[in-house]
Amino acid sequence: MATVTTQASAAIFRPCATRTRFLTGSSGKLNREVSFRPSTSNNSFKVEAKKGEWLPGLASPAYLDGSLPGDNGFDPLGLAEDPENLKWYIQAELVNGRWAMLGVAGMLLPEVFTSIGILNVPKWYDAGKAEYFASSSTLFVIEFILFHYVEIRRWQDIKNPGCVNQDPIFKNYSLPPNECGYPGGIFNPLNFAATEEAKEKELANGRLAMLAFLGFIVQHNVTGKGPFDNLLQHLSDPWHNTIIQTLSSN
Repeated sequence: MATVTTQASAAIFRPCATRTRFLTGSSGKLNREVSFRPSTSNNSFKVEAKKGEWLPGLASPAYLDGSLPGDNGFDPLGLAEDPENLKWYIQAELVNGRWAMLGVAGMLLPEVFTSIGILNVPKWYDAGKAEYFASSSTLFVIEFILFHYVEIRRWQDIKNPGCVNQDPIFKNYSLPPNECGYPGGIFNPLNFAATEEAKEKELANGRLAMLAFLGFIVQHNVTGKGPFDNLLQHLSDPWHNTIIQTLSSN
C-alpha cells in the first residue's frame, strides 16, 4: 500500500514496501476510496491509497466485482459483460496462461542447455525443420484430433461442471469433484491446494508468461536470435549491445 506522509515543511514519498503482484500474487483489488488518518507527528496527516482499479481513477465494470482471482477490473472492450462469456474467458485465460508457461520454458531451457553443452537440440525457431517420426502434416492432423477432443470436453465441463470427470474409455480413471479449471487427481500429483493465493499467483505468472512469449517472438523477428543468445550478447558488451542500438541498426 503506497503511503504518502505530508508534513508542514516537506513531502516525503515512501516507496512501495511490498513486492509486485507478479511475485507475490497479492489480490490487487481496488477500491476508489481514499482515507485520511492523523499521524503521530505534529502538523502532519497520512493519505492511504486503497488498492483499487487496474488504472487508478477508472471505475471497474459492474460485472467485475473483485470476487474472481486476478480480477483488477481490466476489460476495456467489455468482452466479459455476458456472464456466459465470462465463464468461458475465465477458463480460456487460465488454460492459455498454463500453455504459455510451458511454452516459455520449452523455448528458453533447451536453448540454455544447448548453449552450455548439456543438450544438442535445435533452437525453438528451427524446431519445425527437424525430422520427426512422421511428417509435419500427419502430426498436425493427430494434434488437431486430440486437442479437438480435449477442448470439447472442457466446453462440456464449463457448461455442466463435473459431467466429464469419468473417462469414457478407461472407466477406472476418474477425477475428484473439484471446481472447473482445477481438476486435481493425476493433474495435481503434488496435491497443491487451489487456494485464492495460489490462483492469484498462477494467473499472475501465466499473464507474465504470455507477455514473455510475445517478447520472444518479437525479439527473434528483430534480431534473428533466441532470448538466451540475446542475453549473452548484451552481457558481453552492455553499453553497446542494447535495444536502442538494435532498433537503430534495423
